Amino acid sequence: MRTIKLGTSNLDVPVVAVGCMRINSLEKKEAEAFVQAALDEGANFFDHADIYGGGQCEEIFAEAVHMSPTVREKLILQSKCGIRQGQFDFSKEHILSSVDGILKRLNTEYLDVLLLHRPDALVEPEEVAEAFDQLEASGKVRHFGVSNQKPMQIELLKKHVKQPLVANQLQLSITNANMISNGVNVNMLIDESVDRDGSILDYCRLHDITIQPWSPFQYGFFEGVFLDNDKFPELNAEINKVAEAHGVSNTTIAIAWLLRHPANMQPVTGTTNIQRIKDCIKASEVKLSREEWYGIYRAAGNQLP
Repeated sequence: MRTIKLGTSNLDVPVVAVGCMRINSLEKKEAEAFVQAALDEGANFFDHADIYGGGQCEEIFAEAVHMSPTVREKLILQSKCGIRQGQFDFSKEHILSSVDGILKRLNTEYLDVLLLHRPDALVEPEEVAEAFDQLEASGKVRHFGVSNQKPMQIELLKKHVKQPLVANQLQLSITNANMISNGVNVNMLIDESVDRDGSILDYCRLHDITIQPWSPFQYGFFEGVFLDNDKFPELNAEINKVAEAHGVSNTTIAIAWLLRHPANMQPVTGTTNIQRIKDCIKASEVKLSREEWYGIYRAAGNQLP
């Protein structure tokens, strides 16, 4: 699969990341088959979080991949921490304890990437910096990033954190594209022009932070998928037309739409279906034309001024 550099690091990563949030829905043999199918397609970047399945997803993945030192060196593992029951927590104590738990469940000595999951209103950047320094010095984490953060939140962290923040995981799909739309509709008196994220798309491009779109098939906030959904007839008709032209599935085109953007994004899948993960990975071979990209954008109801 085609690869990109993750942020400013020297880490080459596949352009499609395999999200493991739902892997606990699979039986043991199914999980083994799913992970192996991804690896067979060159998708060796797996995204986790300590809250997925209450930690169970990381354990299931480690068993499914038959974790060992030989296996580990072929994988790129990312996990996230900072969400607790009823609160967010970026304290030094919680970050360090979370990573220890993640490593134990994944049966590995280190993470390739650690992301801070959701912005903590009570964050003390000095504590985050101390935690990152300790994790880096101990070899437990090699690269760091954030998730769902705006530019000024990242800048606040960077005031004390010395490690490059290589990734920002953000909700983005064809139907959840405000970070694109607000830049297209500058100074227009319509809802699409409202900047809800501090121009995070441009900020990440300026600072070479890889955007990792999560829920690339969702509309709303986990309300469902837009593909083959009667609520989006025009969008699906356009996607299907483009899919037929390229000889691929509609799933492939939905991911290819994100990959066409010059920000060099790395979409995170959420499927546990083997054929769908293959279709997602196929998107790395498809480049949409400008006309195709804008055609899909407009068909989703996104306006051009």
